[in-house]
Amino acid sequence: MAEKGQGDIKEGETKVPEGEGTTPSLEKMENGNAQPDSPVKKEKKLGVMKSFRESIRRVGEKGSLASNIWGSKEKLGPDPGMEVNIPETGKLAPASPSLSTGSPISASARAIGGFFKKEGDCADGTPQGQKAANLSRTKSDASAIMGDRFLKKGAAIRRSLRLGNKKDKPTKQDQLLPVNETQSEEKLESVKVKVEVGEAYSLPEIPFTPLSVMQINTLIEMEVLEEAHLNLLSLREESRRDREGGGEDPSPMELVKKEKDLDLLYSNLREKVKDIVRDSNKLPSRNKELLVHVARIIQEEEKRERDPDSMIKGWRDIWRTAVQEGVQAKIGSVHLDSREQSGSWLAVHLGLLGKAIVEDLENVKNELQGSYPPSFNVFPTYVGCYHRAIGQHLKKIMQQNLDSKDCYAVLDWIINRYESERIMGSPTLQPDMREDDKAFSFEDGFLDQIKKTYCDRVQDDLRTYLEKAIYLQSDEMWRERKNPELEEDFYHSEMHMDIMTVIKSFIVNSGRIDTNLEKRVVSTCSTELTGFPQRFEREFSPWSDTLTDVSLKAEYQITYINSFTILREQMEAYIESSPLQVEGLQKEMKAVVDRLGHSLLEQFKTEIRPFLRRMMTRKWLSTDEDFQQIVKSTANLSEHCRRMKQPYVQEFVNMVHYHMVKEYISQLMKNNYSCKNRKHEKAAAKISAQWAKLQDLFEDLQSTSDWLQPVGEHLCNIIGQKNKKDIKNNLQALVKDYPDISKKHLSAVLYFRGMVRGRERQVILRRLRELKRTVGDTGNRSQALFSDIQVAINTDCLANVPLFCLPLFSSDN
Repeated sequence: MAEKGQGDIKEGETKVPEGEGTTPSLEKMENGNAQPDSPVKKEKKLGVMKSFRESIRRVGEKGSLASNIWGSKEKLGPDPGMEVNIPETGKLAPASPSLSTGSPISASARAIGGFFKKEGDCADGTPQGQKAANLSRTKSDASAIMGDRFLKKGAAIRRSLRLGNKKDKPTKQDQLLPVNETQSEEKLESVKVKVEVGEAYSLPEIPFTPLSVMQINTLIEMEVLEEAHLNLLSLREESRRDREGGGEDPSPMELVKKEKDLDLLYSNLREKVKDIVRDSNKLPSRNKELLVHVARIIQEEEKRERDPDSMIKGWRDIWRTAVQEGVQAKIGSVHLDSREQSGSWLAVHLGLLGKAIVEDLENVKNELQGSYPPSFNVFPTYVGCYHRAIGQHLKKIMQQNLDSKDCYAVLDWIINRYESERIMGSPTLQPDMREDDKAFSFEDGFLDQIKKTYCDRVQDDLRTYLEKAIYLQSDEMWRERKNPELEEDFYHSEMHMDIMTVIKSFIVNSGRIDTNLEKRVVSTCSTELTGFPQRFEREFSPWSDTLTDVSLKAEYQITYINSFTILREQMEAYIESSPLQVEGLQKEMKAVVDRLGHSLLEQFKTEIRPFLRRMMTRKWLSTDEDFQQIVKSTANLSEHCRRMKQPYVQEFVNMVHYHMVKEYISQLMKNNYSCKNRKHEKAAAKISAQWAKLQDLFEDLQSTSDWLQPVGEHLCNIIGQKNKKDIKNNLQALVKDYPDISKKHLSAVLYFRGMVRGRERQVILRRLRELKRTVGDTGNRSQALFSDIQVAINTDCLANVPLFCLPLFSSDN
């Protein structure tokens, strides 16, 4: 019997001297730092490799994967005549665990059965008698054979689960294995049954003697996790015994090497667990069995975290990290076109992303969740990981130079789609999805930053479009000098329609996100639109000054008066959303309309000014040519005004009416003609006729400045009065209607009437002063007319000299 349970060397194997046959540590194997072997070691390794190949060949000769796993006990039992090795403690040394304890198939069977075993059975499920027979093998031979079996069986299991790499391609014989009806029915039954893993479990018996470092590492790589973990625990226990002096006294170098091997093996196990969890949702039905072992390993390690020899702590955090990485990988795999490939690249990507989230969580719910104990909270964990991963993904997207359409797609996806039935609220995810789990958790200010970026892009897009609107007017209208179109008998431009279409689309779309964003977009659009009138005028005014066709220029001015009037009215509908900005916009719109109207009025003034200057002269008494030109120009302007929209047309007509009355009466205030020899009666009649003609014109224009009409009648009564003494009786009505008339104005009217000097003139002026003190205070001060009329200086220095002073200017004095 070999010392420490080492079996006899079989025939064909090379016996290695004691102490020289140790396997290199995993650290050295992985780091490539193993020292060159001596000739004796090389000879020993050749013998071991020869034995390893023969064992593989022997196992391969026993049959297929199914016969290896489910074969008779005789095939898996010990060879006859093998000697049973008993340790010094007097107890039976447990054999190295067989595949029945470590294979995914046996592990799943225990998972379904709650990891319980019958009385009289060993940890691997074999009867006690069979285990006693198995102990007849030597430890070295058992380890070699079990390692060979695990290599063979693990590779077969990987192929059956399609986990193999390109080198593990199935042979034609494997591909053509017949499947009988019984196997098909069992497979269907296994699909229908939903495996539920309980919280409690029974840990299989830990082998007293662990497999070698190389064999444990091989089990980890082959994903025979339960067997690998049990041997790791055995190796930990063995290391602990060595440290405490329970076994042979190993050298300090051996202890350090064993600790490093343990550390590396645990690191490999951790990485393997992370790989399995991270990739578990790619093919969930394939990984369900592996996840059962992963969960048990995590649970068992958590129980041992307080032990001083605990290698890795925070296994549950490692699991969550792996889940997070898997979710991030899933999100990163969703197709994403570039901006150049598709204009709706981001909207398409977000649609695909939502679909991928639903599919992934459905797999978690239906396939993976049952492989974990309830304490893992698998589904909520995956949902939380998706929340975090989506937040990081969107943050990365927002770092790109997005336009308003892309920002809106992100906001719409977050607010209207993510928590809806399309994604997190999908009926297929209920009732596992708790209401609180649906909510998207953002970092502070992240959503508000997206909204701000969206508003900034809206402002940029609107500015670009407004510049384009000016360019279109210049290119399509001004350059070709086209006459504006008529729509419902009004001069029409599509400029305001195009602008409002863009603005309304921004406002309506933002309202679908939330009311707060709608208000911000209204404010943004109003702010940008406020500067548009001035930019428009800077382009239009220089061009319009080059027009020699006054009529065409008036058509353009009225067209744009209509456009800005409509823009102002339509934006007024949003004043409640953003009062300050909309009011500022209205003021600017009103200002540009007023400037266009005043420009049109100045053209009219310039046109009639030469004819007005010849009013109230000697020639005026004998001819109507100048007045007819004034009537003609006013009629032309009237035709243009009919193409102007309300409400500004009313304001403009009233301005023209006021200007015409003021300018006509101003001619009486020039003191450049005085009616003598009873010509004042003829002048009064002519003024009355012309005044009536002007009033007819403005009635047609629907002027509402009725307060201007009486002034002509009052002045005609003064000028045409035969008896000078009766003039003072006509002053009261004049002062009541126009309290702003002054002594200078009345003096100019009297001068035109022919009353250059005289006592009656002084009496009339004194009467005016009295009436202004009494009647004038009750008059309508808002109807100012004469205060806007300047009186020319009278060149007759004696016109206002009282009669009693005239003798002082005689030749004798």
